[in-house]
Amino acid sequence: MKAIIPVAGVGTKLRPHTYTQPKALIPLAGKTILSITIDQLHEAGIQDFIFIIGYLGDKIRDYVQQHYPDLNTHFVVQNERFGTGHAIALTRAIVGDDEVLIVLGDTIAEYDVQEVINSSHSMLGVKKVDDPRNFGVAEIDEEGFVARVVEKPAIPKSNMALVGIYKVIETEILFSCIQKITGTKANYEEFSLTEALDCMIEGGVRFQSFKVANWFDCGKKESLIQSNAILLKKFGVTIAEPNDFENTIIVPPVSIGENCKIRNSVIGPNVAIGENSTINRVIVRDSIIGAYSNLVEIVLNQSLIGSDAEVKGGSRHLNIGDNTAIDLGWHQSTN
Repeated sequence: MKAIIPVAGVGTKLRPHTYTQPKALIPLAGKTILSITIDQLHEAGIQDFIFIIGYLGDKIRDYVQQHYPDLNTHFVVQNERFGTGHAIALTRAIVGDDEVLIVLGDTIAEYDVQEVINSSHSMLGVKKVDDPRNFGVAEIDEEGFVARVVEKPAIPKSNMALVGIYKVIETEILFSCIQKITGTKANYEEFSLTEALDCMIEGGVRFQSFKVANWFDCGKKESLIQSNAILLKKFGVTIAEPNDFENTIIVPPVSIGENCKIRNSVIGPNVAIGENSTINRVIVRDSIIGAYSNLVEIVLNQSLIGSDAEVKGGSRHLNIGDNTAIDLGWHQSTN
């Protein structure tokens, strides 16, 4: 079985961070969004990975090759953003007739990966949501099989959203359906993978649904910070070595990367700090701090700070991208 991970998206909802960093490499609970997915699949025995890259794709390639040198990896470039259906079509020559497990690059969910892999059926991951109109939606029969899937229906007939995890055994039919749909589209028109899956269902392929225990939203700053807190509780406290702490209180759960210098501060709860960061006279909670950041005399809550950022003074809810310097003008008096 091969894993396909589409990570070509621009990530507009996480700007300014995604101007310089692919969304899949945004830090989360001491890891990255992408590494959580890769680790999950690799631990279940998958060795072959296909990454569909585009925007800032070189950073994805470099990251995977540096952190996962033992995996069998392929990188396919999606230059035109014509949707997930088009993205999957680009993998046809590599997939051949192998089974695939497709996991969208911004999807993190808790489920039994091994059970999905071992199933004799193609499978679609689902989760009950309050408002399914912004998702692909699965209509499920009494036996748990998917009768129909619809992308962002105006009037949903189900509240079971597709979470972005698809196991497909009948890959030849999948690619045939994609080719069929492509022929009905105007030039430069996007089409979703959901359309191809519905074509397969209409052609007689049976997809069994499976419910994920948790589905972590990594699409916006607020939901990313919330997901960070949940995953920190799951992974536990991780403080890499070496580190240099002085007169500092750590309130778990936290994740702190290596070579961090922290002075006179209160860190946590629910804080992830990237490596080589310098922090002095800071109180921070419920936040994500990128690598090589410099924070001085500031109180942060519900904040997302990019890598190589410098922030000084004040009490704020911040959303600051990479390579940014901010002076909020609050310094200790010298009188």
